[in-house]
Amino acid sequence: MDKNSIIISLSIVGLVALGGIGYAVWSTSQTPQVAVQQTPENTTNSTNTTNLVAQAGAPIVQTDSISAPYISTVVTKGTVNPNGAITTYWYEYGKTVALGSQTPNYLIGSGFTKMYTPAYITGLQANTDYYFRLSANNSFGTIHGITYTFKTNTTPPPEGTAPTTSTQNATDITRTTVNLNGKINPNGAQSTFWFEYGSSSNLGSVTSFQSTNDSKSSSDVSVSISNLQPLTKYFFRLNAQNQFGTINGQILNFTTLGPVQATIPKVNTTSATNITNSSAKLNAGVNPNGAQTTYWFEYSNNSFLPDDKILNTQEQSLTDSAFNINVSATIDNLDNNTKYYIRVAAKNRYGTVRGDMVSFTTKK
Repeated sequence: MDKNSIIISLSIVGLVALGGIGYAVWSTSQTPQVAVQQTPENTTNSTNTTNLVAQAGAPIVQTDSISAPYISTVVTKGTVNPNGAITTYWYEYGKTVALGSQTPNYLIGSGFTKMYTPAYITGLQANTDYYFRLSANNSFGTIHGITYTFKTNTTPPPEGTAPTTSTQNATDITRTTVNLNGKINPNGAQSTFWFEYGSSSNLGSVTSFQSTNDSKSSSDVSVSISNLQPLTKYFFRLNAQNQFGTINGQILNFTTLGPVQATIPKVNTTSATNITNSSAKLNAGVNPNGAQTTYWFEYSNNSFLPDDKILNTQEQSLTDSAFNINVSATIDNLDNNTKYYIRVAAKNRYGTVRGDMVSFTTKK
């Protein structure tokens, strides 16, 4: 027999890792039937460059030769790097090398990160050889991966469907950080989720990939991100995928807090409360203005607050937020029926400030 006509068939029982998602595999494709350079359509360049650069370009596509076929379905997978432009992927398949059918398009964003690209192809004939390849498109061109083959069998298809997601409002927004929130239902198949975000609706950045279980109920997910720009509008969405496909949540937005440039704290001394004959609660508002800040209260029974008469409460720390925070401290060992003068003070790397002076009188 001509060895060029031999098609090697392997039987495997194992797990195919897909970004933390495990698949049971009963057979694997053989050597590629057609090797296709990953070159944008309508160009003559035959070089497939995999170096990631800051400048956007055509997607980088890699079909995985290992698939998970069943009696009438198959799980295919691969990876696509969007290469800085909004990118969709799909699989083409058919009984001949001409292919002829394709899956729906899946959107994977516009970053420079390699993304896993699963798909679940249905409506196949049992015990039949098929050809397939991964393709992707963005504004710089369409790329086709290498074509491989699989053969369906008599194994029943797996349970489950593609995950469902819901992007939720962002919380804990500061000048440079935020918590992104959402809900995900794995729909019976172990799933992976991540958030996309960016300063335009094109997004462009992604969080790390995290795994879920294979439950059929919705659960809350949250990821904290940092190194954002102050007073900037950001867009984000929750994405999820399992062996049945990739799902994109709706795009929401939030705006980070100001100021654009951190500066000295802003303080406001307010009236004392809980006054007794020997103690009182001192109150104030402190705005760190974007830099980590410490605050304390100064007090004395001398209205001039001379250095040798000033008493200080213990210093307390505040984060680099940019909004007013109500603070307080309780002082005791005061003289009864005595008028005291108080003020709040705060400092950060940009300077020290003191609030206006406020007075109170202890009880008899």
